[in-house]
Amino acid sequence: MSETTDVSGAMTELLCQHLRDAEFANTGRRSFFEYRDTGLAAATDGAYRAQVMRATDVMETTGWHYHVCNLQFVYVLKGWVDLEFEGGRVERVEAGGAMAIPPGMVHNELAVSPDFEALEVAVPAEMDTVPVDAPSPG
Repeated sequence: MSETTDVSGAMTELLCQHLRDAEFANTGRRSFFEYRDTGLAAATDGAYRAQVMRATDVMETTGWHYHVCNLQFVYVLKGWVDLEFEGGRVERVEAGGAMAIPPGMVHNELAVSPDFEALEVAVPAEMDTVPVDAPSPG
């Protein structure tokens, strides 16, 4: 019996990035975060992205929005983040907590701790953000 494996976005070389070589910059979706590119997007030709994001001394709410993607996964490394979702659900995700937000789910980032740091994985690497009006209370 033979199996067929989809290798689109498959890596062909080892990717290893050490913390001592990592750099944070204001290169992501939010001006109030700094981002560290792990190199995964380049290594997979844009099929996947893994980045570390951390708070700066300025915080703004993101406003209601959703993402056009197949996967958005967040693992909190330090601190916490407060998120509100359509339907009224509010979650505080603290260090060690993880969250996968389904594609198209409307949400708003309300606050982060000053020491907030998280790993975000997205499929595909380029994840569009679509602003929307606040949902009706529900």
